[in-house]
Amino acid sequence: MSANRDVALQALQEEQIRLQMRLQELQQKRNEFKDQHDKVPFPVPEIPLVFQGHTEAHSQQGRKESKTVVSNLQICCPLPGGSALVTFDDPKVADRLLQRRDHQVDLEECRLRVQVQPLELPMVTSIQVSSRMDSQRVLVSGFPAGLRLNEEVLLDKLEIFFGKTSNGGGDVEARELLPGGAMLAFSEEEVAQRLIRIGQFMVPLGVQKVPLRVSPYMSGKVEKAEIKSQQIDRSVLVLNIPDVLDSQELHDILEIHFQKPTRGGGEVEMLTVVPPGQQRLAIFTTSSG
Repeated sequence: MSANRDVALQALQEEQIRLQMRLQELQQKRNEFKDQHDKVPFPVPEIPLVFQGHTEAHSQQGRKESKTVVSNLQICCPLPGGSALVTFDDPKVADRLLQRRDHQVDLEECRLRVQVQPLELPMVTSIQVSSRMDSQRVLVSGFPAGLRLNEEVLLDKLEIFFGKTSNGGGDVEARELLPGGAMLAFSEEEVAQRLIRIGQFMVPLGVQKVPLRVSPYMSGKVEKAEIKSQQIDRSVLVLNIPDVLDSQELHDILEIHFQKPTRGGGEVEMLTVVPPGQQRLAIFTTSSG
């Protein structure tokens, strides 16, 4: 009788060990599954990101190439009355003119004494961005390249699909099409988290069902931006222009004056005159390179 009890006890202990091992295996798979669906589909810095305006890439020859990423920024520069903005083809011309700030422009009956100053614009040199996971928003990604739906139709279909409780969704508060994906914001945090846990969906888009992935949505906030004045190398600002001629005559006279090599000038690409008592706004667009 004692022997049978020992055998049964040993069998129970072995079964307990097997069940514990199976439980650990299932817990490990559960954690891996959770990590996979909670993972954002792009690297996210754990500390605030500081962007210095340039990136480096290796060329085919193995050299490092620097590229400006902050591009197509519109920078506004107010121009006061009695001034002119002159841009030259060659930056060396602007340098020559700036070596002598006071200039004399000859007219038929008099001479204009004007000042040439460098043109400086505020440029963003550093941006610090902090990122966090938005608990009420999700990122929907995986759209095929040949999908022929305009933006509004695509967002409507996503809102209808993910707005249904049968698909794990709920009320959609906001939506936005992004490069490579779409953002959906829900009124309830539980809806967004539930969709992220599910992860994969077959969504009808047009005549086909497309496998789409739902991931956490990262939102960024600019914490700090450093702005420094940078001189524009091909342009100068001409000041103290008196009100003696109409703007078109003055434009022609200044263009001729600043194109003369004997005056230190060169080929003028653009010239804008602001008559006294008026103001204008010059808009500069940066370009990547």
